[in-house]
Amino acid sequence: MLLRYVNLWFSLAKFSLLGELAFRGNFLIKIFVELLWLGILLLFNYTIFQQTTSIADWNAQQYFFFIGCYFAMGGLIEMLFLDNCNQFADLVRSGDLDFFLLRPIDEQFLVSCKHVDWSCAPNILLGAVIMSLALWQIGWTFDTIQVGIFLVLFASGAALAYGFLLILMSASVWLMRNQSLFEMWWLFTTLMRYPSEIFKGPWAQPTGWFFFFVIPIMLVTNVPARVMVRPLLEPWLACYAIAAAIVVVAASRYIFRAALQHYRSASS
Repeated sequence: MLLRYVNLWFSLAKFSLLGELAFRGNFLIKIFVELLWLGILLLFNYTIFQQTTSIADWNAQQYFFFIGCYFAMGGLIEMLFLDNCNQFADLVRSGDLDFFLLRPIDEQFLVSCKHVDWSCAPNILLGAVIMSLALWQIGWTFDTIQVGIFLVLFASGAALAYGFLLILMSASVWLMRNQSLFEMWWLFTTLMRYPSEIFKGPWAQPTGWFFFFVIPIMLVTNVPARVMVRPLLEPWLACYAIAAAIVVVAASRYIFRAALQHYRSASS
């Protein structure tokens, strides 16, 4: 069964790549925009570090590793899921969701994985390059166990982000439009861009606590980055990140199935 889904995903990915290459100019412009965004992000933070030695106890090399982790994570989510989830409201409104529900395959997989945005694939590679350069400047020594833990936590962060996207997407069945819901997703990506330590003080600390434990979107990039460049990662925090990903993905699956139960097809 799993092999069947893997083969299907590769076929969908190949079809998406052929579609992108049919409009090469648009494909290259999208890649250029992503490169420009990365350049601005790096320049902005480089300028900040010309005036200070650390941000919330993260030095320059650690912080640039965090940026690379965020950029790679964002590229992975946008490449695999974002465009699919954004189109879900149109499928509901037009009734085209009927055609997905009639096919002999899991609806969630087909709806959320049918298209791969290959223009975001370079973001993952560029993020990996930034992380590698930051580790080189730190003088990091290769540690297989540390890298393995990082990859597990990076995957759990991606699963956590996917779960939140699926929840927002599922709400389209009741609301019919999801533009405002995806404004919330961009708020989430903004929170993913910063270390949790910046939320200090009587007003900011409750906000940081809320988005770290209640709606744990800040776990997506904070925990994987910490395990590589911070002096110590509490074991409970790594376990909590993995557990949160499992809970959110399970909850999103339940909400998606409940949304389909309330979907009124085009023929009804």
